[in-house]
Amino acid sequence: MRFKPLQSASLFTKFQLNLKSEPSFSPFNTFIMASQIQTLSSQTPATNADNDGDDTLCSSVITNLPSEPEAAATLGRPIGYLTGEAHIERAWAHWNSLGRPKLIVAPMVDNSELPFRMLCRKYGAEAAYTPMLHSRIFGESEKYRSEEFTTCKEDRPLFVQFCANDPDILLESARKVEPYCDYVDINFGCPQRIARRGNYGAFLMDKLPLVKSLVEKLSQNLTVPVSCKIRIFPDLHDTINYAKMLEEAGCSLLAVHGRTRDEKDGKKIRANWQIIKAVREAVRIPVIANGNIRYVEDAWQCLEETGTEGVLSAEALLENPALFAGYRTPEWAPPGVCREGDLDQAELAVEYLKMCEKYPVPWRMVRSHVHKLLGEWFRVHPSVREDFNLQYKLTFEFLYGLVDRLRELGVKIPLHVKDNDSIEVSANGNSA
Repeated sequence: MRFKPLQSASLFTKFQLNLKSEPSFSPFNTFIMASQIQTLSSQTPATNADNDGDDTLCSSVITNLPSEPEAAATLGRPIGYLTGEAHIERAWAHWNSLGRPKLIVAPMVDNSELPFRMLCRKYGAEAAYTPMLHSRIFGESEKYRSEEFTTCKEDRPLFVQFCANDPDILLESARKVEPYCDYVDINFGCPQRIARRGNYGAFLMDKLPLVKSLVEKLSQNLTVPVSCKIRIFPDLHDTINYAKMLEEAGCSLLAVHGRTRDEKDGKKIRANWQIIKAVREAVRIPVIANGNIRYVEDAWQCLEETGTEGVLSAEALLENPALFAGYRTPEWAPPGVCREGDLDQAELAVEYLKMCEKYPVPWRMVRSHVHKLLGEWFRVHPSVREDFNLQYKLTFEFLYGLVDRLRELGVKIPLHVKDNDSIEVSANGNSA
């Protein structure tokens, strides 16, 4: 059966932001109270008619932004006046108001964008992070702003994540997005070399005064709560002190990746759930766990063993966006335990492409997801993958045809479910 691309894009929210360039590092900043809320302007970004290649949007865009009074009306008083018990109570009240989501899409650079988030939500995800946004580039590049941060009204609860090393620039970026998210998140967990060169992510673990100043700046000046995503120190005592410092600085939710900065290979090194549990017991704000989630039963086991409020999944979702609905890739489907389900990755790829037609993103993101979703299928027929790699300018027609071609070649790699599970997806997309 030939899949036809959608003919029109629906309305969705598009953000363009204006920030100043990033100054040099500053030490601890004094508390600054500010209640001014900057709203977003509506501007139509460039489409494929203007550019070629993977950095162009995969479909035309229609913007739909609230007016300045509407956006401002959704925001209340900055929360910097809350300390001690009031801060803890507010952190839990906000989390409770969101329904205490447990199954959460982790932030992934170029991979946790709007269409992918919406696909994961269809299959059981209860909240999601945006990809990590660079706070300085966010302000300097109109192209970056127009392509990297998109959302829609159904895309909630939503964490918008920034990396940063300057409190003032971070605050200006955060003020622009706070009307459209449930948390502004600071990335203190990225362990990659680009983070070392850029002086952000997990490499700020060596500069705790700066870490504290970033959290304080947001918590003192935003109306939306601040969350932080961290990695653990090799020493448990250091990790506990780190978490307590973040809580004291105004963090309202803490996501803990149970690996150290040097433990980058998640397939070879297991995340330490016991340290995550120790952090959860040491702080009073909500804590969510990150690491070792390969299928949904891992999520339930993690919640039980750590006592955390929720779990994050990243890499496993890229191959299987239906993970939270109970589906497993064959790698994690032992014989006698699991049976073939009624869904496969090619169907998920088609659903993702339809989401992209509705919520346009740069083609490079689409290319990356198709590679992940159809990776096992390409191994059966590497010539199809070669043709895909050689296609410089992607189109939906080409990609739907790619799926058709794999089907016609007889590839069949179904996802699996546990024998005692009954996995259904209702008409509105929720797992049941």
